[in-house]
Amino acid sequence: MFNEIHHPCLEVFTLTKEKKASYLRIKNKIEKMINTGLFEVGQQLPPEIEMAKRFNVSRETFRSSIRLLEKEGRIIVKHGIGTFIKNPLPTIPCSLETLTKIGDLIENANLQEGDRKEFSKNVKCTPEWAEKLQIKQDSLVVFHQRIRTANNEPVVHSQNIMPKELVGDAFEKKDLTGSLNEFLENECNINTLVSDTELVVPLHTDKLSQKLLIHPDTTVLLMKQIHYDEFNNPVMYSCDYFRNDIFKFHMRRIRKA
Repeated sequence: MFNEIHHPCLEVFTLTKEKKASYLRIKNKIEKMINTGLFEVGQQLPPEIEMAKRFNVSRETFRSSIRLLEKEGRIIVKHGIGTFIKNPLPTIPCSLETLTKIGDLIENANLQEGDRKEFSKNVKCTPEWAEKLQIKQDSLVVFHQRIRTANNEPVVHSQNIMPKELVGDAFEKKDLTGSLNEFLENECNINTLVSDTELVVPLHTDKLSQKLLIHPDTTVLLMKQIHYDEFNNPVMYSCDYFRNDIFKFHMRRIRKA
């Protein structure tokens, strides 16, 4: 029985400050129990009421920790049956499911990041951009284009279009280097949290793609993205060309129930 197990991870929280333990702290405790072998893959957790009592928290707090563990793939909840420990899948490098900074992708490849600004200018919005950004055609947008380098070789060509009314004159006051998302957050108070992404194989005649074709075995993948803020408002439309000999993108597909 669970009550008979003695383990440092199972100490009952006292009525001092640990009584205020958050669901995240409970989640970490349970995770440690799994990592130390107290619970094995396939084993069922004790009932919710028993676990909540053991950690001296409300059942709702315990449920929140369980939801987080389920999201991270550490447990599986079978409604009406119970909660079971599952074997976590290995992480995927350069997963398409995660918004990752281009600079981080370059750094993760053990390469030295750099960039070359091509231009940043105010232009009238095209019909395509207007549809993507949900703004009026011919309204002003900031059109920014640059090449990201790794060990001084071009590896990514980026075009970014942002409504002028959102970013103001931020790009005129300060040059962009490094992460565009961090620039928007720090200079424009814009947080990009979600993106809708389309993957395209550009034609060999695409002039921007050609800028990256510096080796015979180089191919290019185009990633078109609409970026949204915390209110799900479109704030940027980007077209990023990636060299496939440098970047490998992966996706985990899950069968629907």
